[in-house]
Amino acid sequence: MELNARQYKILDIVKNNQPITGEEIAQKLNLTRATLRPDLSILTMSGLLEARPRVGYFYVDKGFTNITGDYLKKLKVGEVKSLPIVITEGQSIYEAIVTLFLEDVGTIYVVKDGFLSGVVSRKDLLKTTMGKANLETTPVDVVMTRLSHIIFVEEDSSVYEAIKKIINYQVDSLPVVKKVIVDGKEYLEVVGRFTKTNIAKLFLELAEGK
Repeated sequence: MELNARQYKILDIVKNNQPITGEEIAQKLNLTRATLRPDLSILTMSGLLEARPRVGYFYVDKGFTNITGDYLKKLKVGEVKSLPIVITEGQSIYEAIVTLFLEDVGTIYVVKDGFLSGVVSRKDLLKTTMGKANLETTPVDVVMTRLSHIIFVEEDSSVYEAIKKIINYQVDSLPVVKKVIVDGKEYLEVVGRFTKTNIAKLFLELAEGK
């Protein structure tokens, strides 16, 4: 990302006066706080500045941040993914609940003819148990999120991209898929899962120098 001249000035001001509020930065540049807001947002989102409520802005040493960012962008999901937990569309909601607790996961992937067709979460199953559905006879596809609404990643997607999807879409996990063409139609084969646990383990390893 290329910075403009004003953004470089902001970095210098923060580095030499941290912590410093947005109002104080604006005063030093003879600008209004509103004019400065987009620049501060860009610098904060890029990791060059850190904003602490009721304290102000801090300059972030980009040495470790750059190394970590570059690593996450090069590391592929296929290298850190976990085994997927799947059930078939024909299985009951009761079987899905049992699978969820036995495997100790928050999300189960639903397949049809071996390919991804839906996702069912702990929240979906909890809502069902509070209703009047017969858990042992009602198929899981009645409560699952269907394929058109599923966010997924592929094995060669970067870990950085996968983390952004989990945060942006506020999900606990992403199915890791491989695209397969059958009779001219594209299907998604589930080959793994990428979860918040994967992220936590990865950052722990990074912190420990592994």
